Amino acid sequence: MAQGEGVVRQIEQPGIGTAERIQWVETHGLAFPVTLQAGLPLLEAVRRSFAAAGFTSGVAKLDGLALAPFAYVMPALAKTPEHAAFYSETFRPAGVARIETGAMTFGQRDGVPFFHAHGLWTEGDGKRGGGHVLPDETMVAEPITLPAVGLDGAAFVAEPDSETNFKLFGPKPAGLLDATRNGRFFALRVKPNVDFCEALEGFCAERQIREAVIHGGVGSTIGARFEDGGAVENFATEVAITSGRIVGGEAEIDVALVDFTGAMASGRLKRGDNPVLMTFELVLEVN
Repeated sequence: MAQGEGVVRQIEQPGIGTAERIQWVETHGLAFPVTLQAGLPLLEAVRRSFAAAGFTSGVAKLDGLALAPFAYVMPALAKTPEHAAFYSETFRPAGVARIETGAMTFGQRDGVPFFHAHGLWTEGDGKRGGGHVLPDETMVAEPITLPAVGLDGAAFVAEPDSETNFKLFGPKPAGLLDATRNGRFFALRVKPNVDFCEALEGFCAERQIREAVIHGGVGSTIGARFEDGGAVENFATEVAITSGRIVGGEAEIDVALVDFTGAMASGRLKRGDNPVLMTFELVLEVN
């Protein structure tokens, strides 16, 4: 991997990718408040709230969510050639962890509900951390209502990815749940080794989209370069979008991330200098 200002950063993946670097489905959708009940596993709380609103897939923000017990992993170096990067051991901090900023993709894996969630948080002892929230070992500690977007006509489905050798969420067409819903949404997955901002800009330009809002946003980049000059050199990251828009055809994307050393960073991504490491999932709502 090459590092440095003005040098394109690339990571060799173990498999062969497709020529199309964005997987996408145009769909209907609806922004709605997702209310999570305390005392439930986080996955079940999310499933119930999406189902109550008539959805099986979508994205949500996690800012302010309190979790206990809480389990997570961080990005890590791969121990075998089967992956370009991997996950750390599982961490289970004591007490209540509160997410400062985070995002979730909710969908299906192996025929049952599942989610992919990244964030930064403060743990019960005051230590700040970040990474990948584990669905099956994490519970909601306090009730909360969060912004979400449900998809109607598409769903995020986790499938084996021959390029990265991971099972990754990607959008798939799905039957309409409510024929009265409208709005123009796109469910997207951006693939490795393409610049994240430029990929979204190119996607929008092809469809004459000048203004759009990004919902959710979970993925990884090869390190990071920010508009203010800040940089993350370590290549393996876990990223959550904190705010994102397409304005006049240009991407304005703010993120929070943690790298494989546990170092955290946040800022606006520099356009043209932030290639995707493994994947990036999001929903685009056209204004």
